Amino acid sequence: MNPIRRHELIMEVLLNQKEVTVNELSERLGVTGKTIREDLTRLEEQGLLVRVHGGAVLAQSDQFGILSDTEPLATNSAEKTEIAARALRYMEPDDILALDGGSTTLAIARALDNAPLTVITNDLYIISELTPKDRIRLVVPGGYRVRNVLAGPEAVDYISRLNIGKAFVSATAVHLEHGLSVYTGDSLDYKQALVRTARKVYAAVDHHKFGSTALRTFATLAEVDGLITDRGLPAETAEAFRRAGISIDCG
Repeated sequence: MNPIRRHELIMEVLLNQKEVTVNELSERLGVTGKTIREDLTRLEEQGLLVRVHGGAVLAQSDQFGILSDTEPLATNSAEKTEIAARALRYMEPDDILALDGGSTTLAIARALDNAPLTVITNDLYIISELTPKDRIRLVVPGGYRVRNVLAGPEAVDYISRLNIGKAFVSATAVHLEHGLSVYTGDSLDYKQALVRTARKVYAAVDHHKFGSTALRTFATLAEVDGLITDRGLPAETAEAFRRAGISIDCG
C-alpha cells in the first residue's frame, strides 16, 4: 500500500473514532508499528493529528470540515458568519447554487432567506437547515452516507449532469502552489465534479486554512473564480494571493 493511501486510511479512522493506537493501525493496515509511527509523524507535521502516547488524536476537527453532532458551528463561528454574509452578495434571485459539505457552507445555508433559489447539496446538516425554507428548491444527489455528507459515484454522476450557476466549496487547506486540498479521498470526486460543472466556483474558507496543505488537492486556484474568507486573514497573505492573480474577498 502506498503511503498516500495509508495516510488517507489513518485519517478516515481518526475521523470516525477521534483517536487511535499504533497497534490498532498496524493490524488494520498490515504494516509495522515503525511504519505507522513514521506516518503519524508526517501527518502531525501537516497539522492533521496530534501524537499521544501509543497513538494519535484528531487535531482541530472543526478546522477540517468535520461537523459535531451537537454544535457544528461551535469553532470560529464569528468568522463563518462573516464569510456567509459575504457569500450572500454573490447570489441573485432564482440562482442555481451548490453548497459543498462543511461548517462554513452550513453557515451560508443558515444565512439564506426563504427566497426563490435552487440549492444542490450533499450535506445532511445543510439539508436539515434548508428543508423548512419552502421557497428554496432543495436538490439532493444520491450516494451513501460518509459522516455528514452523501458521497460515491451516484452523487458525482448526478452533479455532473446539472446546470449549476455558482458553487460554494469548502476545503481543509488553501495554498498558492497546492491549491484547495482535503484530508481524505471520500469527498474528492464530488468536489472535483462541482468545480468542473459550475459556471462560477467560490471557495468559502476561514483564514486559519491559508498557507497549509492537506493530502489531496481537488482544485488549483486557477480553477476557482474567487476565495471568500474573513477579516482575520493577514494583509500580507491576501496581497500574496492577489499578486498571483487570485481574487480574494476578505473585507
